[in-house]
Amino acid sequence: MRWMKEPLLIGSEYLWPGRFHERPHISTRQYARLVREWGKSIGLDPTSYGTHSMRRTKVAYFNRKTGNLRAVQLLLGHTKMDSTVRYLGVELEDALAIFEAIEI
Repeated sequence: MRWMKEPLLIGSEYLWPGRFHERPHISTRQYARLVREWGKSIGLDPTSYGTHSMRRTKVAYFNRKTGNLRAVQLLLGHTKMDSTVRYLGVELEDALAIFEAIEI
């Protein structure tokens, strides 16, 4: 990853700048490959996780901690709340538990 320290790439607006100057960032495929290799390097089974499952886990955790489905919807960039609910796998029981936990 020596290429990430090159002076032309420092200060890039991208978290993962590309190796080649005509491409300002790495591809999703490259990112997935990096995640898989990092996981393998610490002994994780790469078939048990991926970039998408990490995204889903982060927002599911956020939703459990805050109960704020609207914030999750915004973070995911979903236009419809039902898409967010389906994405998270929120069940009726979960929704009722969140509802009941809020005092007015």
